[in-house]
Amino acid sequence: MSWQQKLPQYWQSTHWVTLLLWPVEIAYRIVLFFRNQFYAWGIFKRHRIKASVIVVGNVVAGGGGKTPLTIAIIQRLTKQGFKVGVVTRGYGRRHTQMHLVTDQSSPTDSGDEPLLIHRQCGVPVVVSRNKVEAAQHLLRQFPETQIIVCDDGLQHLALARDLEVCVMDSEGIGNGHLLPAGPLREPWPRPVHLLLHTHKRTLPEGFESVRKLSPFAIDRTGQQISLSELSSSPIEVVSGIAKPQAFVNMLIDIGLQIQAQTALPDHDDFSSWQATCPECKLLCTEKDAVKLWLTHPDALAVPLIFQPEEAFWQQFDALVKATPRYH
Repeated sequence: MSWQQKLPQYWQSTHWVTLLLWPVEIAYRIVLFFRNQFYAWGIFKRHRIKASVIVVGNVVAGGGGKTPLTIAIIQRLTKQGFKVGVVTRGYGRRHTQMHLVTDQSSPTDSGDEPLLIHRQCGVPVVVSRNKVEAAQHLLRQFPETQIIVCDDGLQHLALARDLEVCVMDSEGIGNGHLLPAGPLREPWPRPVHLLLHTHKRTLPEGFESVRKLSPFAIDRTGQQISLSELSSSPIEVVSGIAKPQAFVNMLIDIGLQIQAQTALPDHDDFSSWQATCPECKLLCTEKDAVKLWLTHPDALAVPLIFQPEEAFWQQFDALVKATPRYH
């Protein structure tokens, strides 16, 4: 296990490791302060594009539910008739050039989450480290786009935004320290338009949501297999997500018999991994499946059902309605 995988276990309380890393945290805090001030003073430029921008992200390192929320927001906006596009960095991909995700894209080119978003939502997705250039490229290719959703962009201040949505999981802000002494990417609290907690309320403000497993898994052809049919079968689980044990625990909670499990680094490409239980049914997340199916076509992906409370959607709709379209 690498230090990147070990460090989060110390982030839920003040520990000797916290104190050891405190000088690094202070240096990081100073860098963040001056970066934010440079944007506030206009030394660093914020770029306004000709579409509304909704940023979905978090202030905590690791997975907090950004991609499920991004997908839910895109689906809600498209159902309301908006033309939506997505820009994202595409963690885990091997190439650095800008990429327009298509049905033929590979995870190597696009990253796992952008490919999942494109397949589930059917909207244009552009991947690039520079979100301003990605948004501008998307608008050139799809000029009818009204709203651009920026996946994981709270800290990317160069792209001006109209609406910020922050999501946290049940661990909240942990010990309250900044990286690497704690999980925070930036100091909290910080202003956002909407705050959404997954699993349970961990801060007094914000809205709640529920994340639970779908009652079925899907194979690479899209065929559904009821999880109840797998309850008597031995199961092997592999994942390359930020918090793999949460996925395993949900599978155990619904009565599946886990015989083997492997937790790989977040966004792992599974190229060197091999199943260890030949008689087991192989389960993974939808995010992992876009890569795992390339080498293990018999794997089954278990979708995640993501349900914010209705009050969140009411507030979200009101904010979107008040957002200018810039056309």
